[in-house]
Amino acid sequence: MAHDHAHHHTHTRLGITFLLNIVITVAQFIGGLISGSLALISDAIHNLSDGIAVLLAYIADRLGHREKTAQHSFGYKRAEILAAFINALVLIAISFYLMIEAVDRFANPQPVDFKWMLGLGILGFLANGFSVFLLHDDHHNNLNVKAAYLHLLGDALTSLAVIAGALFIWAWGWTWIDPLVTLLISIYLLVHTFQLLKESTEILMQFAPASIDPVMVKSELEKISGVKQVYHIHIWRLTDHSIHFEAHVELDADLKLSQTESINEEMTASLHREFKITHVTFQFEYKCGNGGKGC
Repeated sequence: MAHDHAHHHTHTRLGITFLLNIVITVAQFIGGLISGSLALISDAIHNLSDGIAVLLAYIADRLGHREKTAQHSFGYKRAEILAAFINALVLIAISFYLMIEAVDRFANPQPVDFKWMLGLGILGFLANGFSVFLLHDDHHNNLNVKAAYLHLLGDALTSLAVIAGALFIWAWGWTWIDPLVTLLISIYLLVHTFQLLKESTEILMQFAPASIDPVMVKSELEKISGVKQVYHIHIWRLTDHSIHFEAHVELDADLKLSQTESINEEMTASLHREFKITHVTFQFEYKCGNGGKGC
């Protein structure tokens, strides 16, 4: 019940955050066109990507908690990782686009109305700051929500850059500050999104987590009494928190199935304790290893 209650709160927070981002996007895009500020338009596009990110996070979170079926034995939990991957790709594409536009604006400077830029920059900072506050408690527990959280945190910071740019234009008339702010926003987004893209790609490709050394896992398991060798090891993540493990285990003696239970329990406990592995499958064998090649 408490678990369902927590997810209800997550859904509500994502819904509020989505609505805020849509309002900011429309306001900043119109304001950017009126004021001539590329930084405002870039912030509006970034906010639009935030809105899409949050919407995908909401949908993926709902899908991720559907019941498993015979056809979908893992359920829909990978939807969260797929959404995080798509969010990262979209944000990287937007970052490159804005960098190109900023360079063009350096070559062809345009007048900027700082009042629109300042007012909507403040609006963006307040709204995104509130959204970051809403999702702060959830972003540590879910890679998909973390993706949306990073979008929003980045946009809160870029709104500060827009505000600073507007103040410089107001004080000294430096319109080149506008494309400079845009360029800094783009570089910031590119750097901070790369890690998210890397992590989601590793999960989708079923790589072993970087924090787990398969050689160390093998060594740890082979210390257990009754185990001769462990081979055909596969370690992968279903989601950012669910680590799966499977392997063939050659035993020292020809045991009955019931006699392998204690070995199974000890190996499973070791994997969970030492490596935080949550789902384990062993295939027990005797005189079947053939140097790690199987029967």
